[in-house]
Amino acid sequence: MNSIWRTIRNYILWSYERGSLHYDIMVTVILIFVIASPWVINFKDKPIEKNPYSTGVVILPDGAGGFVYQIQASAVNAADDTTMRDSLLRVIEPIAGEVTISKYEAVKDHAGRIQSYKVWVQR
Repeated sequence: MNSIWRTIRNYILWSYERGSLHYDIMVTVILIFVIASPWVINFKDKPIEKNPYSTGVVILPDGAGGFVYQIQASAVNAADDTTMRDSLLRVIEPIAGEVTISKYEAVKDHAGRIQSYKVWVQR
């Protein structure tokens, strides 16, 4: 029993000489961990989706550590508040990831037509 604990201690302290059987076992275990861990551990990373509205989005700091997204009105088409929020999220989420809209407002030109929307988001 004492020899088992000594072997485990030597594995933990990495005290085996290079080229020995125990050294090769330790290196093999490390390589298996490095290669197999992405399939077992969910790192919650995913590829970036292409944003079809990339030219119509301007990102500005809001001064409180967050961001304001300014989206062209042509990229959004909605009739009521819930569809408007869904449409705005569809444009923002490929850029910012999963966020919630805290508020939004329409930006109008001198004639009163809506040019863009300013959207404040929270993570």
